[in-house]
Parts: sequence; C-alpha cells; structure tokens
Amino acid sequence: MLKKLFTTFALSATLALPTMADTDPAVEARQGQFKLIVHNFGLLGGMVQGRMDYDADMAQAAADNLFHLTRHDQSRLWPEGTDSFSIDNTRAKPEIWENLDDFVSKFGALQEAAEALQPVAGEGLDAMRASFGGVAQTCQACHQVYREEAS
Repeated sequence: MLKKLFTTFALSATLALPTMADTDPAVEARQGQFKLIVHNFGLLGGMVQGRMDYDADMAQAAADNLFHLTRHDQSRLWPEGTDSFSIDNTRAKPEIWENLDDFVSKFGALQEAAEALQPVAGEGLDAMRASFGGVAQTCQACHQVYREEAS
C-alpha cells in the first residue's frame, strides 16, 4: 500500500515538473510580495473609502505590514527577461529594465510613504487618511509607467 502511494506521488510530481518549471521563482516571489502589499493596502483603502469601519488595530497592523513589505530586499526579484514581453503571467513592462534607476526611485517613494503612514494608521481615520493618499499616489505613479493593464 505504501509503495503504491509513493509511486503515485512520484509519478504525479514528475508530471507536474514541466508546469512548475514554466514559472520563474523570482516572478512568483515578487508577485507574492505584491499580493501581500495589495491585501494590506486594500484593508486600509476600504476604511478610507468607508467600505468598512475604521478599526485602529487592523489599520495599524496593515500599515506595519506595508512598512515591512516595502523593506524586503527586491534585488533578486527582478532578473532581466522576466517582463511581460518575454514571459507569460507577469504585468511588468520591459521599461523597468530600461529605466531601472527611475523604477528603484519610485519604489523608494513607496517606502517613504509607507514609513509616513505607519505611525499614524492607528491614531484615527483622519490621520490615516492624510497619509494613505501618499501611498496610493506612489503606487499609481509606478503602475502608470511600469505595469501592463490587466487583461
């Protein structure tokens, strides 16, 4: 019984290898990081837009998460050849690698905005709203230039 189970597992894993090999681990990692950023940004945005009640603890946790997520070393997440023209399942434009200094600068602006949001997110909706706009603007500034539209 155990031998049959192991053989079935090994065969399944072998058949899945081509699918797993088609996805660049760096792309998966950066997409994972951005999904976490979007999740936390969405919680804060929901409060700012009145789609959900302001919750100081939740707002603070989301702002703390954004701060730490923007501090993650991204140097290995953007290898050349992982743009939307070279591979599937990414919205990263080739312009990132053509204007890397500007791209890095825009990410630095996001880091600064997250740093400004962190100390005020749990201090009330008005205080959070004032700093949340800076985070939203930095995201939009980068997306306009360096991210493909969703299809």
